[in-house]
Amino acid sequence: SSVLARTRFCIAFVSIHPFRALAMSRKFIVGGNWKCNPGTQKEATDLIQAWQKQANVFDKEKVEVVICPPAIWMDGLQGKLSAIGMSTCSQNVSKTGPGAFTGEWTAESLVDLGVSWTLVGHSERRSKYGETDADTAEKVAMCQEQGLNVILCIGELLEEREAGKTDEVNTRQLAACLPKIKDWSKIVIAYEPVWAIGTGKVATPEQAEETQAAIRAYLTSAVSADVASKVRIQYGGSVTPENCKDLISKPNIDGFLVGGASLKPTFMDIIGAVGPSKLMEVWPAYQAKMEKEGCNEAAIAAFKYNLGVLASGADVMIPESAIDPVESLMDYEQIKVKPDSSLLKQTVVLKLNGGLGTGMGLDKAKSLLTVTEGNSFLDLIAKQVGSMNKQFKTKVKFMLMNSFATSADTLEALSSYEELGKGADLEFVQNKAPKVTASDLSPATWEKEPGHEWCPPGHGDLYPAMLGSGTLDKLLKKGFKYMFVSNSDNLGATMDLKILTYFANSGAPFMMEAAERTAADSKGGHLAKDKATGNLLLRESAQCPKEDEKAFQDTERYKFFNTNNLWVDLQALQAEFKKNDGLLPLPVMKNNKTVDPRDKGSTPVLQLETAMGAAIQCFEGSTALVVPRSRFAPVKTTGDLFALRSDAYTLTEDFRITLKEERKNVPPTIKLDDMYKFVDAMEKLIPNGPPSLIDCKKVVVEGDMTFAKGVIVKGEVTFKNSGASKEVAAGTYEDKTVEL
Repeated sequence: SSVLARTRFCIAFVSIHPFRALAMSRKFIVGGNWKCNPGTQKEATDLIQAWQKQANVFDKEKVEVVICPPAIWMDGLQGKLSAIGMSTCSQNVSKTGPGAFTGEWTAESLVDLGVSWTLVGHSERRSKYGETDADTAEKVAMCQEQGLNVILCIGELLEEREAGKTDEVNTRQLAACLPKIKDWSKIVIAYEPVWAIGTGKVATPEQAEETQAAIRAYLTSAVSADVASKVRIQYGGSVTPENCKDLISKPNIDGFLVGGASLKPTFMDIIGAVGPSKLMEVWPAYQAKMEKEGCNEAAIAAFKYNLGVLASGADVMIPESAIDPVESLMDYEQIKVKPDSSLLKQTVVLKLNGGLGTGMGLDKAKSLLTVTEGNSFLDLIAKQVGSMNKQFKTKVKFMLMNSFATSADTLEALSSYEELGKGADLEFVQNKAPKVTASDLSPATWEKEPGHEWCPPGHGDLYPAMLGSGTLDKLLKKGFKYMFVSNSDNLGATMDLKILTYFANSGAPFMMEAAERTAADSKGGHLAKDKATGNLLLRESAQCPKEDEKAFQDTERYKFFNTNNLWVDLQALQAEFKKNDGLLPLPVMKNNKTVDPRDKGSTPVLQLETAMGAAIQCFEGSTALVVPRSRFAPVKTTGDLFALRSDAYTLTEDFRITLKEERKNVPPTIKLDDMYKFVDAMEKLIPNGPPSLIDCKKVVVEGDMTFAKGVIVKGEVTFKNSGASKEVAAGTYEDKTVEL
C-alpha cells in the first residue's frame, strides 16, 4: 500500500508540474557575474584559489558552472577556471561583426579566444546603456552564427512588477529574440527580477517558480513543447547560500545567475547545493563519526581532503607518461660544510613508532622486537639519543609519534631512559581514519568489532598529527626550527651534524635522504620528476599503474629511492598549513581491504593513506640528498630481520646498525618461504642464529628446515626441502641450489 501511495503521489506531482518529469534531463547551470569586480586581477586569482580548495564540493556531471570576469581578465583567468571545472563567460558581446567598432568585442573574437559563453541582454546593459530588445536580438543572432552559447537575460523592473506586467515584459523581451534563434541547445534563459538584484529583496521560491513556469509555458506556445521542456532557465535575483536550496528545489528553476555572492569563497556553497558531489552526500556521516570519536580538526580536514580526492573519481595513479627519471642529486660525500653544532638547539629528532608489525605476526609495537645483542629497536633508539647527547655535548630534543596501539607499551619500555622525557614532551599520537565502504563510499560499519571501522592513515599523517596535537606550535614557540624524522625500525637513521648544517644552509623547506636503488629495492617507491612542473615527486608502488610496473622496477632508469629519513623546516611547514587552510594536500593512495582484515568475507573497504615523503612535492624548493646505504637499515619483513641479525651488519659504537664495509653498501637479498613470514616461525628457522651472510649476494629458503650453527652462505644459494623438516648442516655453501 505504501508503494501504491508513493506512485499516486508521483503521478499527481507530475500532473501538477508537467515539466518536472523532463527537468531531470536538464543539467543544472550556475553562472557567476562579477561585473566590474574585484578591484585587481590578483584578488580575482586569490578568489579562484580559494574556490580550488573546495572544488570537490560539486559534481561536474550534475552542474555546469560559468564565470563572467571583467573582459580584460578573461584570457588570464580562463586556464585557472578550467582547472576547477568552470567555463569562462563574457559579460557582453557586440551586435556587429569585425570592423571599425571601437570598444566592442565580437562573437568571432570570443570564439577565437576559446570563450564559449556570453551574457546577452543583462538588465544593466538595458537600463544603464540603453540597449533595446532589438539590440539584444541582433547580439543573439551574431552568437548563433558563431556557435557561441548565450545566457539570455530577461526580467522586469519593480514598477512593472507592481503593475502586474511581469509576464508581459518577459514575453516581449523573449519575442524579440525568437526569430533569431535557430539552435536552442546554445541558449540558456536567465530570469532576473531587476527589483531583486542587489537590493536585498528576494522573490520567494514560489514567486520565482510561478514566473519561470510562465516563461516555459510561453515557449511551449511560441516555439514548441520540445524546446520548452529542454531549455534551461536560471533564476537571478539575489541568490545566496542561505536561500539557494529552497529555490533549486522548484521544478522550473534550472540554476542561478549570481552577482555579488559569486565574489566570495562561499559561492562554492551555492554550486555544491545545486550539484552536490559524492563527497558532500556522504561527508555529514563521516564528520559526525569523527567528531564523536574525538578526532581533532586537523585530522578531520586531512581525511576530508583524502575522501574528496577519492569521491571526485580523480586518478590517483602516477603513470610513466607523467614523469621523468632523476638523473643526478647532490651526494653526501660532495657536501663541503663545516658542521655547526649550535643548530642542534633548534632541531628535534622524531621517530615514527605507530606500527604494530602485524605483517610479521606481532600484536604489539614492532619497535619492542629484539633486534641484536638483546636490544630492541626502542633500546637502540634510546641509546642512540644518549650517544648523540654525549657526542654533541648537548641534550638533543627527541620525540616519538606513537599510535593508540603502541603508546602505552612504548612509554613503559622507555620509562627507564629518563633523559628522553615523558608524556607530551616525549610523544604525540597519530590520528586514525574511518574505513570507506568500497561500494558506495559511506563510512564502514562492523558491529562485531567497532574498532575495525578505523585504520591508520599512513605515515603522511605525521603533518596533521603534529598540527592537531599542538606539537608543531609548541616546538616553534620553544625555538625549534628543524626536524629530522625517520622510522623507528631504521636504526641507521641518526642525527648527522653534517647533513643538518647542509640542510640549514640550503634554505630548502624540505629535504629527503635518498639512496641508490639495488635489486632489493626494486619494488619500493622511487624518486622522479614531474614532467609538468619539473619538481621532484615520490612514486610509491600503490601509485604505479600495472602496465608501468616493469619501468617502476627498473633500477637503472629510476636510480634513487626514499629512505624515509626526512628533514623539515618547521616554519615552512606552518606556512604551508596556513596557505592551505589547515591541511597539507598530499597525494592519496587507496588500499583495497576488508573491514575485518581476518574475515575475507566481510565488507570490502578502502583505506585512504598518504606517505610523509610525498610532501616533497608540496614545498616549493624541496630537494633530496643521496646518502650512504649505512643510513638505511629498516626491518619490514622477517627477511630483513634475518639479514640484520647476521654478520653482514654490525652494531656501531653509537648504536647504529650498518652494513659492514665489505658489503660495499649493498645488502644481501633474502627471500624466505611464506611459512616464515611471522617472527616466531623465523626464530625456529635459525635457533642458533642466522648463517654467515658477509659474502652472500642472495639466499632463498623454500620449505621446512632449520639452520645449524656454522652455516656460511656465499654468492647466490637456494635451500629447498619438500618434505618434513630437515637441518641445513654446518659448512660453506656457494652459488648452488641445495636439495635437503
